[in-house]
Amino acid sequence: MRSINTWFRSADGNFDLFSRVGHRHQLKQSGVKAMFGRLSIAVIVFVICAVSFLSTIKSTSRSLSQSEIKVDTLWGTAASGEWRPSSAPRTAWPPPLTETNGYLRVRCNGGLNQQRSAICNAVLAARIMNATLVLPELDANSFWHDDSGFHGIYDVEHFIKSLRYDVKIVESIPELRKNGKIKKIKAFQIRPPRDAPISWYTTFALEKMKEHSAIYLTPFSHRLAEEIDNPEYQRLRCRVNYHALRFKPHIMELSNTIVNRLRAQGHFMAIHLRFEMDMLAFAGCFDIFTPEEQKILKKYRQENFAAKKLVYSERRAIGKCPLTPEEVGLILRSMGFDNSTRIYLAAGELFGGNRFMKPFRSLFPRLENHSTVDTTGELVTNTHGLLGSAVDYMVCLLADIFMPTYDGPSNFANNLLGHRLYYGFRTTIRPDRKALAPIFINREKGQTAGFEEAVRQVMLSTNFGGPHKRLSPESFYTNSWPECFCQTSAVNPADKCPPDNVLDILDNQLATERIDDSESIASNLTSDVNK
Repeated sequence: MRSINTWFRSADGNFDLFSRVGHRHQLKQSGVKAMFGRLSIAVIVFVICAVSFLSTIKSTSRSLSQSEIKVDTLWGTAASGEWRPSSAPRTAWPPPLTETNGYLRVRCNGGLNQQRSAICNAVLAARIMNATLVLPELDANSFWHDDSGFHGIYDVEHFIKSLRYDVKIVESIPELRKNGKIKKIKAFQIRPPRDAPISWYTTFALEKMKEHSAIYLTPFSHRLAEEIDNPEYQRLRCRVNYHALRFKPHIMELSNTIVNRLRAQGHFMAIHLRFEMDMLAFAGCFDIFTPEEQKILKKYRQENFAAKKLVYSERRAIGKCPLTPEEVGLILRSMGFDNSTRIYLAAGELFGGNRFMKPFRSLFPRLENHSTVDTTGELVTNTHGLLGSAVDYMVCLLADIFMPTYDGPSNFANNLLGHRLYYGFRTTIRPDRKALAPIFINREKGQTAGFEEAVRQVMLSTNFGGPHKRLSPESFYTNSWPECFCQTSAVNPADKCPPDNVLDILDNQLATERIDDSESIASNLTSDVNK
């Protein structure tokens, strides 16, 4: 098809098709030329507008598709980028010496997961000081008022064996026999500074250990800096947290039974619904409760937290309040989860009772907790103790999806986020409370148009469990990448995976160390006899 210009073009290249007609047709010719000129411009403008319109439609379509969350993919693991968990040493890592500088005792205060972090720090502190670690004490006067102790929760034999390449561990400080008399070693008690640097342990603490043969650090929650510029020390923390600290067999069996029962009907999600009295009091979020409930929360805050002026509207506007059960349900529905989703609730007693749970249950009726799926009845009498917390931890770890609703100061949520990352980048849903706050506030004011789309846009900007850079205030126990991971096709030598026979190498080092120690002891005995 000829172009529109060719139709009207003469041999000399001008629009002069009617030039031969004569002088009396000049005016008519001029009018026709003008008409076709205007037509040509109109066609060009039309084409430009049509292309622009189609481009806009395509762009809008792309924008809409970006705001869709593919729920089916969330039931699997997040993209790993060829990273895999690896906490084995990658540089020279000599075994612990037989002769150490003394004994290290610690008292781990707080709940189960705060104690867990403290245990990791205790092992690292013992390594730093070349000390013999006494099995850590778990505070019986903690939040749960549970005196199960280390033996009641963790597999002690596995703990000691797993860390044999790293530190010497004993269950108690042995008695000394000298000149036929038994002498007890009394540990020198020290209150370590919060987030103490390594230098505090290698100077002050070590000096006291050498002076008294044993030191007792209490309390020991957050008493060693998290950010340490030594990848091997950080990997030791991961070996403790994700390998050595294993719950006792009956806790593991009970947890697996619950998980299998939940998974028998398909995928399931675990939610840590942190809508409990202590966290609400800590956050200062009172206004949505009755006057009587507010009195309870304020009293609890006065008794347990430092005095601070807190304004609910300001706190909520910046995302400092725990999400309500209804808000959690609305987030999930906006993301595309339907009412057939099976949900396991890991939580203590929800504050405010059924009136807060009713809207959530109407959106997602298939709700379970460890009491409803435990057929043994073991958890009925220990729902709020360390056993119940340990089972909740394992179920949340093994769930297809985990969603914390208040992961700021929550040790339970933070440890699980880190453990699931290490466990193979298992999907986590982490609501950005600060970004979501104005959306929920507007909804309460009646501005519901575009609510679900706005929620989706916020959730799309979050990380669903893949490897990501750790930024403050994110904890090392929440995200141990990249120190405790390696890459199968690494460009950076520091990210390369250790050799497959790394355990054989460590075993050989340990065996060599024991032979050297035996020869040294034999030499000393021979020397004593000759004297």
